[in-house]
Amino acid sequence: MSHDDAGSPELSAVPNPSRGEIFPPLTLVATPIGNLGDLTFRAADALRSCDAVIAEDTRRASQLLAHLDVRKPLVSFHEHNEERRLPELIARLRSGERLALVTDAGTPSVSDPGFRLVRACVAEGIAYTVLPGASAVTTALVGSGLPPVPFFFGGFLPSSGSGRRSELRRGTALGMTAIYFESPHRLVACLEDLSVIAPGCTVCVSRELTKIHEEYRLGSPAELAAHYGVNPPRGEITLVIDPMAGKAAEKKSAKDYSEKTPIPRNLA
Repeated sequence: MSHDDAGSPELSAVPNPSRGEIFPPLTLVATPIGNLGDLTFRAADALRSCDAVIAEDTRRASQLLAHLDVRKPLVSFHEHNEERRLPELIARLRSGERLALVTDAGTPSVSDPGFRLVRACVAEGIAYTVLPGASAVTTALVGSGLPPVPFFFGGFLPSSGSGRRSELRRGTALGMTAIYFESPHRLVACLEDLSVIAPGCTVCVSRELTKIHEEYRLGSPAELAAHYGVNPPRGEITLVIDPMAGKAAEKKSAKDYSEKTPIPRNLA
């Protein structure tokens, strides 16, 4: 049973702005990770009714707004200007403006500076809400068929080889399903590293999620490295790694052996 199913929570229809809904000063809006059809009705309502849109990449945000036939002022907010921009955004929210925060794709605050704005709103007592929607993390996890609970999300893997190997050692040592974002240009090198660090693990390469060429490919790191060495990958990639797959097989093998070979009574 999922958390959403627990206790059979009641569903309520929140009116949209045309029927009187008023969003709080800050609304975090999840945007599609590839398929524009995944934008929710409330997300579209929030973007239509806000005073301005805060975006990690204003070019990507302008494309989404154009799809909705909406024109709004855009404010850039990313890792290179967040420290300078935060006081300005808080001042605008305090003045009564209603702002919507979006990321390049997916849910804001996951691997982007959005959480710092939320943290500032908490500190300043500014109301906000989060509109749930698309997320590459949970989409890849569910599609992988690997153990979903517990799982660890490590964000983007480091671009340097030594940094990537260090992170993979840390992530696979946690004993739970690990999820990372990786560049298609570094995927083969990453899988080759994994084949040394955790050769018995199972990996799912989730690629181009929700798009025409969506792919879920499972295998060992060595098998997948060989495949993508011949078939260079393209598009956005999310890695889901089950580091316990090999260990689980070892335990099962040991258990089977003990069951087939009873321990003599005088040694039990």
